[in-house]
Amino acid sequence: MPYQELMQPEPGANGTAVTEFILLGLVETLELLPVVFVLFLFAYLVTVGGNLSILAAILVEPKLHTPMYFFLGNLSVLDIGCITVTVPSMLGRLLTHKRAIPYGACLTQLFFFHLLVGVDCFLLTAMAYDRFLAICRPLTYSTHMSLMVQGILVAVSWACAFTNALTHTVAISTLNFCGPNVIHHFYCDLPQLFQLSCSSTQLNEQLLFAVGFIMAGTPMALIVTSYAHVAAAVLRIRSVEGRKKTFSTCGSHLTVVALFYGSGIFNYMRLGSAKLSDKDKAVGIFNTVINPMLNPIIYSLRNPHVQGALWRVITGKRSLI
Repeated sequence: MPYQELMQPEPGANGTAVTEFILLGLVETLELLPVVFVLFLFAYLVTVGGNLSILAAILVEPKLHTPMYFFLGNLSVLDIGCITVTVPSMLGRLLTHKRAIPYGACLTQLFFFHLLVGVDCFLLTAMAYDRFLAICRPLTYSTHMSLMVQGILVAVSWACAFTNALTHTVAISTLNFCGPNVIHHFYCDLPQLFQLSCSSTQLNEQLLFAVGFIMAGTPMALIVTSYAHVAAAVLRIRSVEGRKKTFSTCGSHLTVVALFYGSGIFNYMRLGSAKLSDKDKAVGIFNTVINPMLNPIIYSLRNPHVQGALWRVITGKRSLI
């Protein structure tokens, strides 16, 4: 059946619940599907391999047994989870040529995606706080960033993200979907589902903005505040080399923060737009594929400790320290 026909409600279907959605994916040209499959399979393998390598490097290198790399290890786990929630199911649909996803599976995917992205928000904040303590409060760093504090920060991150993801999943489950049921994307997310609902989504959108302010606005404000203090501390260092060395430890994290929040704001703060476009697919790829794939590269690019640890993982050599 042509997908254009699937977009029309069935006769007499008014008030009938949709049992599945049709994910059109990234392209509708059949000749391009093998290319998309190969590219996304490659991206998935690179992302999982890269993040597992970062985890292995952190485990084998004693110099990396610090709070900063503890949080980075958690971030790598989240990156693997984030791409696994969306890409393997998309690859499966490309292989089977079946684009349908059950209603329950769609909401499950939405829940886990928002859970992992939410933890990401708070972990990036914890990493900024760690840099603030290390640079601005070095004498009390070990006390304020003890193992217990690290564990509490991670636990609170998961608790807040779980609450956020559950709130959105329950809220969207209250909406009516009676057709059309075609999602012009490769995974289930709030903006696409809002457009398909045949009931009012005004409260859901207001909830998204309100909770988004807490989940993204608050962490972002804390990150900016932390780095404002870091920048002030760095500028007080007289040596140019000293300033460069101190601030270089923050460069990777700032790059990841900019990419993460930039794509997230574009994706969720445009709900009032009349129609979702191919730009939204591009941002979706950035959120679910590019960001998790780039993070290991960004964190290892200018970090000799990580590079050395990765080399020892590859060669099988152990650190002498």
